[in-house]
Amino acid sequence: MKIAIDARGLRTSSGRYVERLIHYLQQVDQRNHYLIMLSQKDFDTWQPTNPNFSKVICPHKEYSFDEQIGFKRQLDDLGLDLVHFAMVQQPAWYHASPVVTTMQDLTTIRFRNPDKNPLIFWLKQQIYKWLNKRVARKSAHIITISEFVKKDIVNFTGVDPRKITVTLESADELPGGGEPIAALANRQFIMYVGRPTPHKNLRRLINAFQLLQATHPDLVLALAGKKDGNYARHKRYIKERGITNVVFTGFVSDEQLRWMYEHTAVYCFPSLSEGFGLPGLEAMLHGAPVASSTATCLPETHGEAAHYFDPYNVKDMARAINDLLTDDRLRRQLIKKGKQHVKTFSWQRMAEQTLAVYEQYGRRDTDS
Repeated sequence: MKIAIDARGLRTSSGRYVERLIHYLQQVDQRNHYLIMLSQKDFDTWQPTNPNFSKVICPHKEYSFDEQIGFKRQLDDLGLDLVHFAMVQQPAWYHASPVVTTMQDLTTIRFRNPDKNPLIFWLKQQIYKWLNKRVARKSAHIITISEFVKKDIVNFTGVDPRKITVTLESADELPGGGEPIAALANRQFIMYVGRPTPHKNLRRLINAFQLLQATHPDLVLALAGKKDGNYARHKRYIKERGITNVVFTGFVSDEQLRWMYEHTAVYCFPSLSEGFGLPGLEAMLHGAPVASSTATCLPETHGEAAHYFDPYNVKDMARAINDLLTDDRLRRQLIKKGKQHVKTFSWQRMAEQTLAVYEQYGRRDTDS
């Protein structure tokens, strides 16, 4: 078969999924031929390792008229047997070949982003709601990354649950050798890494940290991630409340992130909504005890290897973090459980399950 994979989001916050998928497909599939659709900025940096994989520039931006018209025309001209869109954003009227779509979560439908223009974001939400339903119904098959999201998609779109396959993500060992982050070196800190958007629930984490300071006055809260308008709002809030010992690291390299995981007292995952919750698994892999929200998919992903709290209850969040700061036996147990739990996940298995979907739903009337 001749299969195209939409990898325009390769270097985005959710791009690890498609990057790992392509990486492992090159190892497990020696028969089919693949066209990897890349944005201009990623075209030179990504290189295939399997001769059956080639790359194509895809200049069509998400949520644009050009995506609906130009991207559709580009795909029509390629004579494909299957297209895998790694995100919902896609030409809504593409029908030239069977379509497989990965739907990672429905968070954008439910949460407002105050960093965006309210009217434009509301309009984007309405388009996204329509597009999710349209894509779910027209796709030959849907892939998602947790059983929770599968149920969520069924409830929102009305598609038959048999139309959805769950392929779990995994965690990679990050490269070592990172220099210590100066503001955190030789200090006890708890940490979070990721975007600062409202559903990540950082405001309550900051409030829980303030409660913890009464009994842990030297404790530091480290918030890692690309700085934007949402982070600026959190900084203003911290200043207004007179909260000290909060470190905004900004973007950190994989080497620095590994150092943080290996040296943090607690990794806290306060989210109100996730599709999978990969940073929690990364933290476990590198020996950090995890305090996790009970929201959406997180208990499914973290299993018995995390210490849970109600993400809407600041006192309960502080209680869970404090347990891991003060109970050495619980801390050691969770670190051990976490390292074992991560071993139950596999990117290669995810790629093999995805390939099975391709084989089932791709067009078979060619010799490729």
